[in-house]
Amino acid sequence: MKICIIGASGKLGTYMVQHALDRGYEVVGVCRERSVSKLDKFKDRITIIPGATNDRQVIQQAVTGCDGVLTVLIPWGIQKYSSGTAQAVLDFAKPGARLIFSCGWHITRDGKDIYSRSFKALLKASILIGKLLRAVEIDDQEEACRRIFNSSTRWTVVRGSDLEEGESQGLPVWSRHVGDPILASNMTRRVDFALFMVAAIEDDSLIHEAPAIVGCSTASALVHAAHM
Repeated sequence: MKICIIGASGKLGTYMVQHALDRGYEVVGVCRERSVSKLDKFKDRITIIPGATNDRQVIQQAVTGCDGVLTVLIPWGIQKYSSGTAQAVLDFAKPGARLIFSCGWHITRDGKDIYSRSFKALLKASILIGKLLRAVEIDDQEEACRRIFNSSTRWTVVRGSDLEEGESQGLPVWSRHVGDPILASNMTRRVDFALFMVAAIEDDSLIHEAPAIVGCSTASALVHAAHM
């Protein structure tokens, strides 16, 4: 299987590259030109295409012939970066390809997610500060996901909790809605977020789902498992 990882040089991206190689996939990685050196340990094992991940020509070249495309939706700058990246993937991925996107819990598909007041206040402040500093455009992730949800492609949008570093604990567990008890711990190892992204390629039960994930060894996940 040939897959493309868009945002391959970031922390999440490099974990995805390793998981994909461990599964024997042929990997094409896309990252900004100045970040190519971050992929040096993989350079003889993957194809690297440097360029902005919202550059349509770069994405078209990268996804050609790929059976799966894993995309880290990053809200850089005030330039519609996330929605530009997502739209390029939706437009150029081959028909039938599995498209897996990453974002945070703040994305809601059906409006049934339940957020705490503190979470909503922090999100509102982050959106405002990000725009004032012209650093990030969090609400553009919402636009990107709206386009994904409305597409007829074989998509999955993986919504990550807070992240921590550390050894893998295994495949995270998931639920459809933030606020469900299984997600209460709000923590996932970054390496396992990447594992979930890669595993989703061959998990057809996740097609047209927006799973909110949490680490399988967190307290809330273990309580849930004990009551199964």
